[in-house]
Parts: sequence; structure tokens; C-alpha cells
Amino acid sequence: MLLDRRGSARPCPADQYDALATSTARLVIRRYSTSFGLAARLLDEPVRTHVRNVYALVRVADEIVDAPRPGEGDEARRTLLDALETETLAAMTSGHSANLVVHAFARTAVARGIEPALVTPFFASMRTDLDVLEHDQESLDAYVYGSAEVVGLMCLRVFLRDETDPQGAYAALHPGACRLGAAFQKLNFLRDLAADHEELGRRYFPGIDPAALTTAQRDAVLDDIEADLQVAAAAIEQLPPSSRRAVRVAHTLFAELARRLRRTPAEQIRTERVRVPNTVKSRLVARELLRGRS
Repeated sequence: MLLDRRGSARPCPADQYDALATSTARLVIRRYSTSFGLAARLLDEPVRTHVRNVYALVRVADEIVDAPRPGEGDEARRTLLDALETETLAAMTSGHSANLVVHAFARTAVARGIEPALVTPFFASMRTDLDVLEHDQESLDAYVYGSAEVVGLMCLRVFLRDETDPQGAYAALHPGACRLGAAFQKLNFLRDLAADHEELGRRYFPGIDPAALTTAQRDAVLDDIEADLQVAAAAIEQLPPSSRRAVRVAHTLFAELARRLRRTPAEQIRTERVRVPNTVKSRLVARELLRGRS
């Protein structure tokens, strides 16, 4: 125990650093994600903190790719991504990093059993955004796995760590977690169709020209997404109470986005970003709170 000059106990410097890293991850999420922030509040501790630590790292990597500094080219961003991945993998072994977001993630990875096999595909997909502007089905599947499905699997590790048989539960819920992550990612692609094409020059959906999206193409994409959401819904009900309600809320928010996209004319999706209003998000969260912890 460390004492101050008056003889009172004071926090260990390592504990203070850990707490600062956790606070940094929480700030990243607060600034960048409304829907996720709402759902995360329904997670029990320490699950909530661990999930925020995961998403903070994901968010930082995503910002390196999608929000470069003025004049910063692809090679500079690739160098930053490579350095971030190297630092992350090293911290997962040492348990420590000078990068506060990486430090928070590494502590979660060690505590909750997140393995490097889930981290390396994520960074591979982030690098893909620097190299591939138009996807075929094979490259899209690989991209969605690395950018979204493995993030769902990281969260699943967090959710199940304290279960009697975490490995068995992980194997059983693995498909549902992947389908939920895939649904979220494809919904983001459809919602951001115009911005991805006009600002970043990307075309994620094979065979679809974002500037000429048709009603039939919109509906085919949403049919695929809703099939993912249906599989994921069954898996959510098997999650522990500490995470079930929050994941159910996230599923509900994205299902609402899917419904709104279905009602939005294809020509509008080509030019505008469809959103779920904050008032609607709050109402959906409140409805889940009224359901209790079932």
C-alpha cells in the first residue's frame, strides 16, 4: 500500500493509469457512437467497461482509415495502422501500452480471453479500405468478417467469460454473434451508400452502382440483412443477463434502421444518410427497460 505525506492510503500509480485508460476509452465511445453508447449503458459492470474498451480500439482504427489528416495519403495511414496493430498485439502479451486506448483494450483482452486470431483479421480489413475500392462477393465476405464479425466475437468473449462453460457457450453462440456483426456492418454500408461512394470512392455491394441503386437492389440487400438479424435474435436470448438486454437493444435499434431504409425510396438512399432519430432511439431503449432483465 502506498501512503501520502499524511499517512493516508493513495492509489497505486499502475491502478491510476489503468483507470485513466478506461476513462479514455469511455470518452472515445461517448464522442463517436450514439446508438452504441445507449445500448452499452444497459450492460452490467464489468462487462460494460470491457466492451467499451473493445469498441474504443475499433473506433480509433476506423478513424485512421476514414478521417485522415489534411494531406495525409494512404501510405501514411497504412503506417499508422501497422503501428497500431503491432502495439496492440504486443500489449496483449505484456498487458501494458503507452497508448491509453490500446492499454485499455489489452487489459480487456487478457482478462476476457480475446485472442490475437480475432485481432489480426480486423486490422487486415481496415487496411483493405486503403487498397480495395470495389468488392466482389469473396472480398466483401472477408471484409465483413474482419471489420464486424470478429468484433462481435470479441464482445462474445467478454459476455461469456464468467459462464460455467465459456468455451462451450462461445461455440454455440459463435454463428449468432457473426450474423449480428454482419447485419450491423451491411446496414451501415446501405445507410452510408452515398457518402462511401462520393467521399471515399468505395463500392461495397457487388454489382450495385451506388449512384443507380434500384428498389429491387435495396430490398435484396435488406432481405439478406433481416435474415442475419433473425438468426442473431435467437442467439441473443441465450446470452447471460449481464449482456442480454443491451445486445437486444442494439439489435432493436438496427432493426428499426432496417425498417426505415425499407421505407426510404432508393433514389433518396443514393443521396442521403438515413437515420433513426434520437427521440426514437430513446423510446426503444425505454421500452426495453420496461421489459426488465428477462
